Amino acid sequence: MSDTQTLIENRPPSVAGLFLERVAATPDAEAYRYPVPPASGEGPDDWKSLTWAQAAERVHAIAAGLIELGVRPEERVALASATRLEWILCDLGIMCAGAATTTVYPQTNEEESAYILSDSESRVLVAEDAAQLAKARARRAELPDLTHVVLIDPAGADTGDDGWVLTLDELERRGAARLEREPGLIKERVGALTKEQLATLIYTSGTTGRPKGVRLPHDCWSYMAKAIAATGLCTGEDVQYLWLPLAHVFGKVLTSGQIEVGHVTAVDGRVDKIIENLPVVRPTYMAAVPRIFEKVYNGVAAKARAGGAAKYKIFQWAAGVAREYAKATQDSFRRTGVAKAPLGLAAKHRAADALVYAKIREAFGGRLRACVSGSAALAPEIGYFFAGAGVHILEGYGLTESSAASFVNPGEAYRTGTVGKPLPGTEVRIADDGEILLRGPGIMEGYHKLPEQTAEVLEADGWLHTGDIGELSPDGYLRITDRKKDLIKTSGGKYIAPAEVEGRFKAVCPYVSNILVHGADRNYCTALIALDEISLREWARDNGLEGRTYAETVAAPATVEMIGGYVEQLNEGLQRWQTIKKFRLLPRDLDVEHGEITPSLKLKRPVVERQYKHLIDEMYAGARES
Repeated sequence: MSDTQTLIENRPPSVAGLFLERVAATPDAEAYRYPVPPASGEGPDDWKSLTWAQAAERVHAIAAGLIELGVRPEERVALASATRLEWILCDLGIMCAGAATTTVYPQTNEEESAYILSDSESRVLVAEDAAQLAKARARRAELPDLTHVVLIDPAGADTGDDGWVLTLDELERRGAARLEREPGLIKERVGALTKEQLATLIYTSGTTGRPKGVRLPHDCWSYMAKAIAATGLCTGEDVQYLWLPLAHVFGKVLTSGQIEVGHVTAVDGRVDKIIENLPVVRPTYMAAVPRIFEKVYNGVAAKARAGGAAKYKIFQWAAGVAREYAKATQDSFRRTGVAKAPLGLAAKHRAADALVYAKIREAFGGRLRACVSGSAALAPEIGYFFAGAGVHILEGYGLTESSAASFVNPGEAYRTGTVGKPLPGTEVRIADDGEILLRGPGIMEGYHKLPEQTAEVLEADGWLHTGDIGELSPDGYLRITDRKKDLIKTSGGKYIAPAEVEGRFKAVCPYVSNILVHGADRNYCTALIALDEISLREWARDNGLEGRTYAETVAAPATVEMIGGYVEQLNEGLQRWQTIKKFRLLPRDLDVEHGEITPSLKLKRPVVERQYKHLIDEMYAGARES
């Protein structure tokens, strides 16, 4: 048996157990960094730290406080909060109490929040602030199982006087008092956990229909922690910047890996602070979704264009060199084990590095070894650009149903356009129709109270049907080609992968925010395009459209003409049946609030197509279907 197999197979039954081991092993090492905004509301944040021992003191108090409230093993405690230190501490506290965390996105509306709380039969809700409390209070009559709400930030909240609401500080005080009476309480609860017990209930935001609760037992997270460590992609010396939504499985799995490896995590979920935080945190690695890299790329391209024709020409040259260099070095590494480029290309790359790439790396903090990208497909041309610029994006793949991480690219041997190799202990096979099937310790127990829907995706022998289409290379690298249900079949019988076309357009057009390609049962493809407001504003200023609203700017003939040029550029690289014949610019960007994208920034195609049916119909008006 290999060392990796031993590491994974000898895992403890729970991450709660791993947490106690980590605290015992490195009690005085730094565990978490978190921002404290200035009291005046102006100026930079003050970053504070917690050691593992300090974190454990709070985690144990939270766990004991929940037990004091009557929470029993496997009962659900919901967490409705943005990503912040308290989310992690409460999640660990819930697991150390033997209970199970139900995650709720803070953007979730009142009706769906109530559905999740009710369906999960959550006993306690940990709410971030007054807004989250208000949603629960408005539906309290529909939530007979919900005995308490714990407020992280009570500012401006109506806590009432019936004991239903208490603050996190109060919960921790109650827990500390309980631990004084029973000092072995948490160790006893954690020791009683079995790997089959429910640890987390994550409701998939989904691209259609009502969310389903994915049941992930303790063993899923314990396995993930060990498997992440076994990849060797991070060490105890790393600094991780964690901003992803922890209500999503991608963010959640990173907390398990950190505990096993023992590195520092700087946590701040404010997306508008990412650019400001990177030079302060100076992370060595970070996980993100493709939209972040698209925004950075578009921002760099738009800034270069705004600098004048000469500056933009230099950027375009450097971008081309980056892509060529990345492809050459990755191909070289695949053939010889050494990443090497031809001498002429290497010389051009050095010049481009001094002019462009070094500034990009500095914007990421200057120490970034690698980023892990997941949740959706990253356009290969954007991936190659960053790879050539020295920002190495390791694409990965997984589902909520597989505890997030099933595949990841292996360090130096990463291949842009693939999601890498399976994590140690995870099996994969490709079905006859191209669907990716997964099996291993990270696979869910099933959907909560939905046996029929569970049976549709989970076979009796443990194989999970992912719904994604993919190809495996001879040496085990997986390439995702599309969602099984998202493939478009035109009226001419041609199959088209919309994600591929959409990804190519994002690499071509620096102003795009979201794009939806449509063409099912039609005789040509069309696109709905939403533009990035910041980049568009800069373009408008330089093209005589300054002062107009977003909607007015996208309606301007000059804007339509400009985007049309990028569509033509896209079409030059597509097969005839893939080309975009017509497009419409949307009057606003797509967002979570309107239900058009998920909180993990995935496009909800049916919602967008319903919302803008009139624009789609307009593009096919008078067309002859064949």
